[in-house]
Amino acid sequence: MRVIILGNNSALPAFGRHPSAQAVTVYGEVLLLDCGEGTQLQMQRYGVKWKNVNHIYISHMHGDHYFGLPGLINSMSLLGRTAPLSIYGPAPLKIIIDTVMSSADSRLSYPLHFHALPQGAAIITTTPTYTVQCFPVEHSITCHGFLITTRTRGRRILPDECARYDIPSAHFESLKQGNDYTAPDGTTVKNEWVTTDGPIPRRYAYCADTVHTESFLPYIKGADAMYHEATYLSADTEKATARFHSTAAQAAMLARKANVRKLILGHFSSRYKDLEPFRQEAEAVFPGTIISVEGIAYDL
Repeated sequence: MRVIILGNNSALPAFGRHPSAQAVTVYGEVLLLDCGEGTQLQMQRYGVKWKNVNHIYISHMHGDHYFGLPGLINSMSLLGRTAPLSIYGPAPLKIIIDTVMSSADSRLSYPLHFHALPQGAAIITTTPTYTVQCFPVEHSITCHGFLITTRTRGRRILPDECARYDIPSAHFESLKQGNDYTAPDGTTVKNEWVTTDGPIPRRYAYCADTVHTESFLPYIKGADAMYHEATYLSADTEKATARFHSTAAQAAMLARKANVRKLILGHFSSRYKDLEPFRQEAEAVFPGTIISVEGIAYDL
């Protein structure tokens, strides 16, 4: 799993930072989380291929999280996309998409499937390689975070050991599922002789826009990485609370409480040009905090 930050600023683009968007790559497939203004330009800039995007997740209806979506949808059609595209977001988003497309008499070259997010938490996408769960956070309007979890492909094959027991490759899939192998002469080859544990599932939590709260702590506990907004510094805690946002220190406190391995901060207010104070503030609570940088890929 790899996360590429496409936009890490809040409502306004400033200081070379753009509104919220990020691409999470899972086994080659790209999941787009939020789609602020300029997202498709950022995708081009950082080599994120639209052909690899089959699912887009929009956290809430504030424009800095979806204003780039209609343009991206249309561009995919102009470029000849034929593969289906699924969009997950608040129910009112479908009205906006339909209105924009119909007003421009746009006829998409591919099937577009819209899925309204539920009120609470739910697994909304399941594939052979990953699942995506949404969970409610606490913002000024209904807002969801997303938890992406890779799915194990089973046990790892040890080719040399398989060759030693003359196991045909046609039986590898059965071995991955933990089964023993029975040779033509009736001899049983134990699974643990020719396989080892598969990769440990990875979990990435995208917490979207939220006031400081522990209400969604159960969904993010133990995540390999957590992206959390840090719109303000502690000096502006009252403003953060009034506007249903968080500070860098508050994000770090939640990361420590959730026992995540890595904290990535973003959604910075345009009032701040220098982001070093965010790192210092969060580091005092959660050592190793990362200040997100657009275009940088973070491996889990």
